[in-house]
Amino acid sequence: MNIPRGPAFARIEVKKSKFLAYALPLASLDDIKGHVQNAREEHPDSRHVVHAAVVGPDGGEFSLSDDGEPKGTSGRPALEVLKGREITNVLILVVRYFGGVKLGTGGLVKAYGDAVKAVLEALETEPLVEKSLFSLNLSYHDHSPVRLLLEKEGVEILSEDFSEGVLMTCRCPRELLEGLLPRIRDLTRGEGIVSADPF
Repeated sequence: MNIPRGPAFARIEVKKSKFLAYALPLASLDDIKGHVQNAREEHPDSRHVVHAAVVGPDGGEFSLSDDGEPKGTSGRPALEVLKGREITNVLILVVRYFGGVKLGTGGLVKAYGDAVKAVLEALETEPLVEKSLFSLNLSYHDHSPVRLLLEKEGVEILSEDFSEGVLMTCRCPRELLEGLLPRIRDLTRGEGIVSADPF
């Protein structure tokens, strides 16, 4: 499976109706509502904001909406195109501006499918790599050398909390973490406390 490297955009026109297609990275189906609302605010004169989304390591979770278009003419074809591309953790939004000419059921299915194809062609992807979320509990003395090691290895440092010691929350590919753990223990003389979970 692949995941988006960033957002993408494409625009098609069918019989004067404009279809603006957006592809966005998506961490959870719970985030869809906010993205749809943003699209409505950016396009207040549009008639529909149709969506299709796939998430999960195997693309097993999905969501779709026709948003007022005839049932099965927009969200479903958009999702079918998306599922055929082996991409996960992605949300497709298709904003439609009605052009005054009815497209009919078949025309809508084709238009929404073509809009999704167009934005997926513009979308840059990368392989999905299983990542681990982990935390480090370090002394102030050990913080700088460990942080330098993490930065050098390309680990994402999500947060740092400085109190009695330093609590760091980080994320990296699981294979990288397995190799890092002994090096962190060496740097901290076995005193750095590490906890890790699949992420």
